[in-house]
Amino acid sequence: MPCVETHPARGLAAPVLLALATLLIGGCSHVGEPAAPATAPASPTAAAAAQRAPAGTGQDPAPRQAGQAAPALVAARRPTRPARHWDEYQLQAAERIVEANPGATYAGPVPEPLLAIPVLEIELNGDGSVRSIHVKRKPSQALDTVELAMAAVRRAAPFGSVSHLPRPWKFTEVFLFDDDRKFKPRTLDL
Repeated sequence: MPCVETHPARGLAAPVLLALATLLIGGCSHVGEPAAPATAPASPTAAAAAQRAPAGTGQDPAPRQAGQAAPALVAARRPTRPARHWDEYQLQAAERIVEANPGATYAGPVPEPLLAIPVLEIELNGDGSVRSIHVKRKPSQALDTVELAMAAVRRAAPFGSVSHLPRPWKFTEVFLFDDDRKFKPRTLDL
């Protein structure tokens, strides 16, 4: 009597289980690549959704760079806590803008000279959704950075309720663009 199963369905179960166990134990990291930076813990629902492929497609999701979350799941990554004042709210909004635009931002020191510095005033509804965006300062060059900054704000919205904060429900953000057209909200550089 042979020791190896020849039934096709049973013969595939062991290698599949072994591969899954290896992925779980190995943390899906590749040798030579740096580990993704630690972030705030995701909600169980967001974590489960991030691990699933799109339902019904039978295909893997679009390839992403290491540490980069799926765009649709980024907004659900970190729940917003009620801000006690506008400065705290603006800091949370800047962090959310960076989270929602992982490929379009940079960290670390601000390079000199900067390519462009658009300034936006973001007016909000009571629930934190964007009511309007006003350009307070348009750069003299790289005018496309204004649209890039506005799109980044829209991707990050809603920012969390502002109904408990004093009116007017708006804040100003300065976007510091480098030569690669990647930005950093100035609020995070203060």
